[in-house]
Amino acid sequence: MAKKGKAANEALFEEDYVLRSLGRIGYDPDMALTELVANTWDAGAAKVDVIIPAETGGTLSVVDDGHGMTGDQFRNRWMKLGYNRRKTQGDDVQFPSDRADWLRKAFGHNGIGRHGLLCFSDHYTVETWTSGVLSTFTIGTRNQPSPFYIHSHETGARLGHGTRLLVEVQRHRPDPDRIRTVLSGRFLHDPQFIVSVNGQSVPLSEHEGLLEERKIQAEPGFNVTAFVVDTTRTAKSTRYQGIAFWVSNRLVGMPSWTVGSMAVLDGRVRFAKRYAIVIECGAEWLSEVEPDWSKFKTTERTERLFEAINEYAQEMVEKLSANLIEENSEDALYKNREDLRLLPRRSMLEVAQFTKTVVHDQPGIPPETLNKVVKAVIKIQSARSGASFIEKLMQLDEHDIDGLDRLLGQWTVDSGQWTVEDALTVLDEIDNRLSIISAMEKLSGDPEADELHTLHPLVTQARWLFGPEFDSPEYASNNTLRTVATNLFKARKEDQAFTNAAKRPDIVVLSNATISMVGTESFDSTRDHLVTMRDVLLIELKKGRSEIGRAEMNQAAEYVDELVSSGGIEGLPFFHAFVVGHTVAPNISTVNGREFNGVPRGRVTATTYNQLALTANRRLHGLKTRIPSRYEEVSGYELVQKVMATPSQASFVSSTG
Repeated sequence: MAKKGKAANEALFEEDYVLRSLGRIGYDPDMALTELVANTWDAGAAKVDVIIPAETGGTLSVVDDGHGMTGDQFRNRWMKLGYNRRKTQGDDVQFPSDRADWLRKAFGHNGIGRHGLLCFSDHYTVETWTSGVLSTFTIGTRNQPSPFYIHSHETGARLGHGTRLLVEVQRHRPDPDRIRTVLSGRFLHDPQFIVSVNGQSVPLSEHEGLLEERKIQAEPGFNVTAFVVDTTRTAKSTRYQGIAFWVSNRLVGMPSWTVGSMAVLDGRVRFAKRYAIVIECGAEWLSEVEPDWSKFKTTERTERLFEAINEYAQEMVEKLSANLIEENSEDALYKNREDLRLLPRRSMLEVAQFTKTVVHDQPGIPPETLNKVVKAVIKIQSARSGASFIEKLMQLDEHDIDGLDRLLGQWTVDSGQWTVEDALTVLDEIDNRLSIISAMEKLSGDPEADELHTLHPLVTQARWLFGPEFDSPEYASNNTLRTVATNLFKARKEDQAFTNAAKRPDIVVLSNATISMVGTESFDSTRDHLVTMRDVLLIELKKGRSEIGRAEMNQAAEYVDELVSSGGIEGLPFFHAFVVGHTVAPNISTVNGREFNGVPRGRVTATTYNQLALTANRRLHGLKTRIPSRYEEVSGYELVQKVMATPSQASFVSSTG
């Protein structure tokens, strides 16, 4: 049977456990002293004196006139690891009896800041007094079963209330001037909380981050002074951002970005976290403040004050937010960088440009809303066929460029220059056309597809499928063609209606096909420059996965013959007739020319949906090297580069998971 050993009083924590758990407070003197002064704020202090020694080895002290603590309170609060201040004492600061009418919200909540003295040494002293009793504690952190402990405790007598912290600076000696500026920035919102460093404090009018001081007239005889401060120049963060109102050097209510009933902006945005606005009001405003100083009274005068301040604040938001556009945009893109990374470069740039525009136009947009907007835009870009097209383009061989390379060359000659906007315009058009080709390939291969309402309107609207010569807005339906088509096909028309028939007057639905007929007009110089029909494009799309044989070709030839001989069309137009089906029968001529009186008047061509798709795809290939190199000129390029440079393991995780 095993013997039981004696309980050993051995340390269960590493010697530097507390120091390591403090994070930056344990090695950054600015942060450590800011947290210690925040503790004095939570203690209801009105005045805090920080003394920093001239050399390492000297004594640093923080003295406040807060409520102080009894010995038991010190043990239950200060010595409790992870003390939850808000749970025990609430969100509101408890003040000494001589300040019972003061209002203040506490900073602390996790019980870490009070150990900021460990930034400078492994042990320190706390003197705290209240109700005539002074308690002095020396706190150590080494070689004990507890991460920190009371090395010694003495009691004495002392009038008043307050706390004094003492530590011998063995490391991280602070710079007094810097600390003075940092602390003044952190606690600038309340004029009744005065912090001095080595006997000197910084008034608001001399604050290093002060950007503007302006007189504002709410109404005759009632002026106020507005101060705008960039707090990030001095403090790492602040929980008291917003617009603070001072009346006779006392804070009214709590700082907020809501003035009266008017919201200036969302307190979560970067601007709200960076800037603070102080409105200094004179004694003439005392009658407008509630007796408990929690807020202003609701009067016509305060309403005019709020309107004036809201207008001023909006002006400052618009003026200063220009500096934050890049930062806010970067934040939103960074949060969505993994989805953004999947887009082609052009789409990334469009998302970046869009994001910057939104931030510029809506400087107060909440981060969560901006994040959702960016996510939605990325999804839209991902759904566009152009995104996949650019990926395909990067894989093409040099020899595939010819067609579009000539197009770019012609564009350059005509316009005098080739800009990135031109490149993006071309890509947009290519994206649109490739999406039509992709849809056509899918629909034509699907036996369940509704050809009449899906495939046929798609093809008849994309005249460029039948050749570049038909890629012109001049081709359109008109009254003459509609009349001729009605007379020609009336015996064979179906009762079925084409979707949005009123918007597509060129469409005629037959029992076994869909007919589209459009044409171009020109001035005939031989007929007193009268407008006559020059070319007619007739597209017949066969239904039911049909095969095009000799009968179908002859039928189309009859259409052309009847149109030529009907006399219903002015001029001598040339008829381009295309018969499109799923297959073409072998051993038939796929091109049938039509002549009248020895003059060519038309041509009938048989083709398939797949053939149209293949031909169009070949026409669209190109721009492999000429367009991507121009992305660097686009607004947003640098932003995308910066966001995408962020290391990520997302692709590794997804590929191995």
